[in-house]
Amino acid sequence: MKTNQIKFWQNNFGKEYTDRNSFEDNNKWESLYIENWGITRKEMNKSFIGNLNKDIKILEVGSNIGLQLNCLQDMGYNQLYGIEIQDYAVEKSKKYTNKINIIKDSGFDIPFKDGYFDLVFTSGVLIHISPNDINRIIDEIIRCSKKYIWGFEYYSEDYISINYRGNDDVLWKGDFASLFLQRDNNLKIVKKDLFPYINDKEKGNVNCMYLIKKNTNE
Repeated sequence: MKTNQIKFWQNNFGKEYTDRNSFEDNNKWESLYIENWGITRKEMNKSFIGNLNKDIKILEVGSNIGLQLNCLQDMGYNQLYGIEIQDYAVEKSKKYTNKINIIKDSGFDIPFKDGYFDLVFTSGVLIHISPNDINRIIDEIIRCSKKYIWGFEYYSEDYISINYRGNDDVLWKGDFASLFLQRDNNLKIVKKDLFPYINDKEKGNVNCMYLIKKNTNE
């Protein structure tokens, strides 16, 4: 599946994004979270998944160079996988990660069997999927997750398009947790919190972190 958004991210814009968001020092990356939301990403993670077994199998859809996966590794998680559509980011991830499995592939056709992962997550990825295609990737995430779906995405009660660095049709914000529940009535929200941008109060921009669980017999 080749969408206009995939083509956009696989060109120079995607490469520039990767270079702009590559940090040799994880502390510099965490400082951006403090600047934007007043909390580190690791602190966010602990409040949502900190009580989960460290041996669970985790997949990030849209992992770029693996910064989020590195953070989870620092927290003790040891079975970490990522898929990424951008060749440049996958190649660069080899420099930034160790013992983390990142391959080139698409969230529209995740190359793993049903329920292969205990947890599948995205971070700032669903916002770049067209509303015409969003159900395809949501269904794939649901399919590959045995138990949990986790996300951190740009939030709005309404599903709306936002101009992104002078480009249209490459960024949307919405209530992505609710979109998952609309696709599968076997899902329930475990936790959902909003994180307003602390230096952007006038515009009212907010991110949402959510943890969703499949209703299983376990």
